[in-house]
Amino acid sequence: MLPAVSYIRVSKPKQGRSGLGLEAQQAAIRSFCAQHGYSIEAEYREIETGKGADALERRPELAGAMKQARKLGRGGKSGAAPIVIAKLDRLSRDVHFISGLMVQRIPFIVTELGPDVDPFMLHIHAAVAEKERERIAQRTREALAAAKARGQMLGNAAIGQSRKAEADLHAEQLRPIIAPLRALPAKRISVILNERGVTTPRGGKWQATQVIRMLNRLHFAGDIPLTPARPT
Repeated sequence: MLPAVSYIRVSKPKQGRSGLGLEAQQAAIRSFCAQHGYSIEAEYREIETGKGADALERRPELAGAMKQARKLGRGGKSGAAPIVIAKLDRLSRDVHFISGLMVQRIPFIVTELGPDVDPFMLHIHAAVAEKERERIAQRTREALAAAKARGQMLGNAAIGQSRKAEADLHAEQLRPIIAPLRALPAKRISVILNERGVTTPRGGKWQATQVIRMLNRLHFAGDIPLTPARPT
């Protein structure tokens, strides 16, 4: 087993109750490390608040994780053990901040991207993710605004459009948790999500059919054995 450091971050305390909470990130990281032969030697948890969080001095747990990674990797080829995170935006949403981390010569592994993404590709993914977040946010705002504007005329149709936009955004937030599980039957995925306390967009328990809809939103459906997922 190769040594690794786990880094988990939430931007606000209330995220501890969501799909991007501390426990959900921890589960995604542990699953990834077990599949790829990494042993988590240390775990760092950060709850950052306020402005300036994309400055290393405002992220003491990240600084600690980097120090520990260097210690674990001393004498090795790279000089540092990898730091594993569930999703790239849990490291930062700022492309320039991520670029600064890349020059530290510490490997960062993002579970949803896989173990072989080098610093150059990680920077590209960060830039693409920034644009994707802008696109999703804009699409969600437009859908909610349109639903609200037509609410009196369309009634349930407007509500449905609003819920679809929220479900799309929720699915994207769950991507780092779902990605390592996508080879499993949808029914099994629903059980795992419920066991981990991850809720549906409306705060309920997962069923196989709901998992399939989410996989379709994430374009994972082609990877999933759907037959076992049919309700019994």
